[in-house]
Amino acid sequence: MHVTHLSLSDFRSYAAVELPLEGGVSALIGPNGQGKTNLVEAIGYVASLSSHRVPADAPLVRIGAPRAVIRTAIAKAGRDSLVELEITPGAANRARVNRAPVPRPREVLGMLRTVLFAPEDLGLVKGDPDGRRRFTDDLLVARAPRFAGVRAEVERVLKQRNALLKSAGASIRSGRGDVRTLDVWDSHLATAGAELLAGRLHLVHLLQPLVRQAYREVSGGQGEARIDYRSSLGEDITVDTPPAERSRDLLAARMLEALARVRPRELERGVSLVGPHRDDLVLQLDFGGTQPSPGGSGALVPAKGYASHGESWSYALALRLASYELLRADTSGDGDGEPVLILDDVFAELDTGRRRRLAELVAGAEQVLITAAVPDDVPQLLEGARIDVMGGEVRRVR
Repeated sequence: MHVTHLSLSDFRSYAAVELPLEGGVSALIGPNGQGKTNLVEAIGYVASLSSHRVPADAPLVRIGAPRAVIRTAIAKAGRDSLVELEITPGAANRARVNRAPVPRPREVLGMLRTVLFAPEDLGLVKGDPDGRRRFTDDLLVARAPRFAGVRAEVERVLKQRNALLKSAGASIRSGRGDVRTLDVWDSHLATAGAELLAGRLHLVHLLQPLVRQAYREVSGGQGEARIDYRSSLGEDITVDTPPAERSRDLLAARMLEALARVRPRELERGVSLVGPHRDDLVLQLDFGGTQPSPGGSGALVPAKGYASHGESWSYALALRLASYELLRADTSGDGDGEPVLILDDVFAELDTGRRRRLAELVAGAEQVLITAAVPDDVPQLLEGARIDVMGGEVRRVR
């Protein structure tokens, strides 16, 4: 799978741009602020229907324009396809596949798979749980696009349920309100939330050995990365829970029980306290006696707050490399599982050892798109096509 052409209209800084691409390595070179990241951001948006830089769509539309359009030509398993997305702030976005409209944009999910490395990835290690939940759910959707609907349903139910908790809390606490409506929303949250939770648990179970191996390779064997999942349902719900005990039905029953227990506190606070929106991907480092752990706190420590800057980068890279390996392994034999690798201004952030090891790990990918301020930021092992980006214009150099 690789992108053969990108066309933008009124996207970010571009009024219009045409960018032919090919398999292998392509490096987009130019000073900061010239629009390199805007190009790879557009490709990532086609794969995930979201930006890695901003949470809303409005900033993606060029100032003064009513809408933005992304057109991406994709070659996959001997077939060519064209995906078009129209982004309109304040209105529903629209999508077309091979010039034909589709009912809703999320129908295009799965047509292009990307794994994007960016400086923002440090937030996966150092930031709040919502970033790690998003990482998990984005990968879940990339593997199985149906989870986009599950994710949207959980968000819809939480919005309605929280509104009810805020508006009806006082009357229900006083005995004047009717709890039956809240019971209905509890049931909806348990059903959709359990499906999302089951998917996350299975995903993290698959990621565990891949993250461990990728961290060893990126860090040069300095410690071991260990990931797990922390559920609001209780400490006994982990990726090591036997599959029969983390089925959707059992998880839904557990969620209903938990919701019943916390209802008084939810009514008091006006917010949902149980569900996948309260969970976290647990990132830890195990030094296993090979070196002193940060702060002298033992061999196993949380990555957040204890990992050095270099260790945090190694962990963030390991999460993305593991994602790439998992997606590549999903192929059914037709090449669909090979994602496009995007490295957005990453090498400038890395020391020499990590830069070299990352280059060695990604050099064999079907398509690698790199952005860099200067040519020297691109490792020699990843030399390929070069495209200069300056003042909103793109020019192929080699």
